[in-house]
Amino acid sequence: MKKLEKRAIICLTMAAVLFLGICVFTYRFVTKGSDWATFYVNQHIYSEGRLSIGTIYDVNGKLLARNKNGKVRYNKDESIRRATVHAVGDMDGNIATAARSAFKSRLVGYNLLTGTYSITGKGNELTLTIDADVCRAAYEALGGRDGLVGVYNYETGEIICMVSSPGFDPENPPQVAEDDTSGLYINKFLSANLIPGSIFKLVTSAAAIENLDDLDTWSYTCAGVNYINGEKITCTAAHGTVDFDRALAVSCNCAFAELAQRVGGTLMESYVEKLGLTAAYDIDGIKNSRGEFEFPHEAPLNLAWAGIGQYNDQLNPCSMLVYMGAIARNGISVEPRLIHSALSGPSETERMIKTSTAKKLQNMMKNNVTVSYGDGNFPGLDIYAKSGTAEVYGREPNAWFTGFIKNKNAPYAFIVCVENGGYGSSVAGPIANQVLQAAVNR
Repeated sequence: MKKLEKRAIICLTMAAVLFLGICVFTYRFVTKGSDWATFYVNQHIYSEGRLSIGTIYDVNGKLLARNKNGKVRYNKDESIRRATVHAVGDMDGNIATAARSAFKSRLVGYNLLTGTYSITGKGNELTLTIDADVCRAAYEALGGRDGLVGVYNYETGEIICMVSSPGFDPENPPQVAEDDTSGLYINKFLSANLIPGSIFKLVTSAAAIENLDDLDTWSYTCAGVNYINGEKITCTAAHGTVDFDRALAVSCNCAFAELAQRVGGTLMESYVEKLGLTAAYDIDGIKNSRGEFEFPHEAPLNLAWAGIGQYNDQLNPCSMLVYMGAIARNGISVEPRLIHSALSGPSETERMIKTSTAKKLQNMMKNNVTVSYGDGNFPGLDIYAKSGTAEVYGREPNAWFTGFIKNKNAPYAFIVCVENGGYGSSVAGPIANQVLQAAVNR
């Protein structure tokens, strides 16, 4: 009798283990099945290690890449190929965030019932949100300089321009050394973290507006330098007495150093989180890089530098673009998308800032253009912006320009960075204008 009991217990244990194993397998099959099916050894969808099915188009139906028999047919225009390579992908899948790598299961038409089987044998057609002509305009505006351009529709979330430089022609890829540091295969809009410089003052501004009661009457007299514990914060000029609006318009480091200290490290930390700058957005399955910031509570000088976009600030351009959308949309933004679909609507973020804060920032950013950048430099555009000149140790500064335009038919937020390019408004500003003109008139 005892033998029967022991055998029964063993059988039940084995059955339980088998059942648990089936559950684990089923879970992994459902969640990881697409990864298994699109592994490069699957000769049904790969040829000589390269994806052999699936076609990618831009939002206007322009061919970007067609996979066939281990070869890729790209757009006939070399400029478009170079401008869109970081969004579309190279032949060997070196760009992890590009469509050919990140959207493999969609391209091959994988599902749980039929796997990677395709009736036509050609896979699926995938339409991206990017506009190839706008991307080409951005790539040409960068003029071979290292950097990035991003534009998205802050009402729908569709990314219409995502350009990273240096670029290359995917039909004639360059030989890259193992120790290469050029960032050739990095989509900087999604994957890079860069020193933001003065565009970060839009973050400090939001924190100040919502937490300093006397901001309407606050002023600061800038002599060109602000000493903190014997160390100095410097400005490009002695700005004289400035109120809050003018401090942003002339990008007064000394004034914003004081504001950052008054806001304090704890609140600054909470605002980079609240504004989504430390988050990774799920962009149709692609995650952008999380920004990194440090606001030392016991080091006033370092806190001051962090509040003006220096010190250890590391900003992801995509996250900053979403924040620009929040300012444009009165406090709530929409998450970015890269796959065009008429069936799915925009996904809103949590509220980032109060409606009154967003309207105040809108007025200040419009004032920036009027006072500092010149409305005439952006003909026909109702533009709201902030420039940045981010100091980089041992090199020329990074030039930034970010903001949005108000246009019922073209509600676009934008961000431009030219690495080691010089001053933000004079270097990155004209690029933003060229790209926005192309976007509005597309």
